[in-house]
Amino acid sequence: MEKRNKIAAYNLMLAQAEVLFAKESNPIANLSNASALIKTTLPDSVFSGFYLTTQENELILGPFQGNVSCVHIHYGKGVCGEAAQKQETLIVDDVTKHQNYIACDSAAKSEIVVPMIKDNKVIGVLDLDSSNVADYDEIDKEYLEKLVYLLMNKTIFHYQMFELE
Repeated sequence: MEKRNKIAAYNLMLAQAEVLFAKESNPIANLSNASALIKTTLPDSVFSGFYLTTQENELILGPFQGNVSCVHIHYGKGVCGEAAQKQETLIVDDVTKHQNYIACDSAAKSEIVVPMIKDNKVIGVLDLDSSNVADYDEIDKEYLEKLVYLLMNKTIFHYQMFELE
């Protein structure tokens, strides 16, 4: 996507996210809508979704758009686990050349992972896989980090939300 078009698409996505999250704090609703917004904004993404941290420093699959995916990822394993452990955004231009890559979908050629941090704790990660090699760049990093920041400020996360009494 041309730089100018990409920035315009991301600005539209962020404006839509602001409206969607303005009166909603539920994590399932917000993460689901964020996944759909990303998939619409970046149509070459074969996976756009979230992995959420468990109490065992493991990531578990959350709301996403795409094919069936890996369910559990340990911190430090794969690009998602690395980003969670390092607490920094990672861009992988060619997943076949990344030593620690976990192949969840053979259609994935490149990946970007943005950690979701609140109160110095990793809540989870935003994970995007593209069908194109080297599809993500600093523009993607900047705007996806803005989206995650917005999510972290508008969403209330409860780790025991589904625990039955």
